[in-house]
Amino acid sequence: MIEAVVDPVGVDLSGRAQEAADLAEDARRLLAELDRDVPGASLLNAECRPPLDVVETASAIEVVVDVPGVPPESLRVALRRATLLVVGAKVAAAADTGARFHLAERSYGRFARAVRLAGAVEAGRARAVVTAGQLRVVLPRLEERRGKTYRVPVDRA
Repeated sequence: MIEAVVDPVGVDLSGRAQEAADLAEDARRLLAELDRDVPGASLLNAECRPPLDVVETASAIEVVVDVPGVPPESLRVALRRATLLVVGAKVAAAADTGARFHLAERSYGRFARAVRLAGAVEAGRARAVVTAGQLRVVLPRLEERRGKTYRVPVDRA
């Protein structure tokens, strides 16, 4: 039996805990897929955190993630309930073994970014495109249906 978890102000947290567990499992599954499909990804032991923006327009929610040097085949995008999950692997180019770094600001590794979405989106029409080092995920909004009147035809039995 699953018991509801309630925080001090009376909000049921059992759904949130399950959603977090489901999201973590999705991230693990997608990272394992990258490890299998992207050469060198399984050898990465570092993590990076690419910056992102969330932009809301009248017709869509757009998430833009900076992913310079990450090819599209090293990215996975998934949508679960009201959360967008972006998972990827940025593999460093092979460095000359005799070279020394004087400055190292670029990060490499695997990453998983989760973005909680405000409002309902039409997942079936979502699209993701990588251009000039940016991943742009466009999630079209569902048309607002509350308050509209819909005619229901009445048929003869």
